[in-house]
Amino acid sequence: MSTVYDCALADSRAAGLTAATSALKSGRLVVMPTDTLYGLAADAFDAEAVGALLAAKRRGRDMPVPVLVGSWHTIDGLVFSVRPQARDLIRAFWPGALSLVVQAAPSLAWDLGDTRGTVMLRMPLHPVALELLREVGPLAVSSANVSGQPPASTVEQAREQLGSLASVYLDGGPAEHAVASTIVDLTADQPRVLREGAVPVADIAEVLGMAPDALTTPAQR
Repeated sequence: MSTVYDCALADSRAAGLTAATSALKSGRLVVMPTDTLYGLAADAFDAEAVGALLAAKRRGRDMPVPVLVGSWHTIDGLVFSVRPQARDLIRAFWPGALSLVVQAAPSLAWDLGDTRGTVMLRMPLHPVALELLREVGPLAVSSANVSGQPPASTVEQAREQLGSLASVYLDGGPAEHAVASTIVDLTADQPRVLREGAVPVADIAEVLGMAPDALTTPAQR
């Protein structure tokens, strides 16, 4: 049985965050609001919980799970080397709707799927998400929907698809952007936009001092 907590009400929000923290630390799944879309979350360092997340979404290991963090400083322990370009983008857009693909620190004891040594990181601009992240630590979070189905911009949409697969649902109201984050790959010498979402490519190009066309992958041209 799963429970929905209305985070617009102080008492319900506090109870929900406590329940979500307990669930995540026990290896269960939680649906949480973010500034882009609702996310299905698991403890990033609990391989069984991440496996349950992939199963809930009916996804394979070939589509590894991104990681959300609660502060800028968290990435220093997760990334092999933080490039100046990454720090520039973090200063400009975090917390916010920009995801960065970087080389993961090889010492990390996690299994997010077939990542090939990389990890996609983001710090969301949502008070409930940030509070939960700061309490639990890095979370493996994917969109709260079954693969191939529309992403959830409300907690009701998430619950319709995932039902009892998530133990706790945190209702933070309709997602602000209701569109996925923009993804930038920083694992090669040349940054590449893998997906344009809530953050325009032109804004990223301005921060990096590049032409927008230079950031666009061939598949998007």
